[in-house]
Amino acid sequence: MPLSLLHLRALTALTEAGAIVAPASPGFYPHPDSVDDMVDFVASRVFDLCGIDNALLQRWGTDA
Repeated sequence: MPLSLLHLRALTALTEAGAIVAPASPGFYPHPDSVDDMVDFVASRVFDLCGIDNALLQRWGTDA
């Protein structure tokens, strides 16, 4: 971080070739309390991309 133009062009080429670019960037909107919460956020998103069910985070629009 920050990504240079060289990085962005390489990521664009990968995406155009069909790759999914998923940087390990945790979201802060769920207000994580620990590093573990941030790791769970990123891991949950990767699992979602792979089609693996997980309960690391509560999904939007679900009741808890």
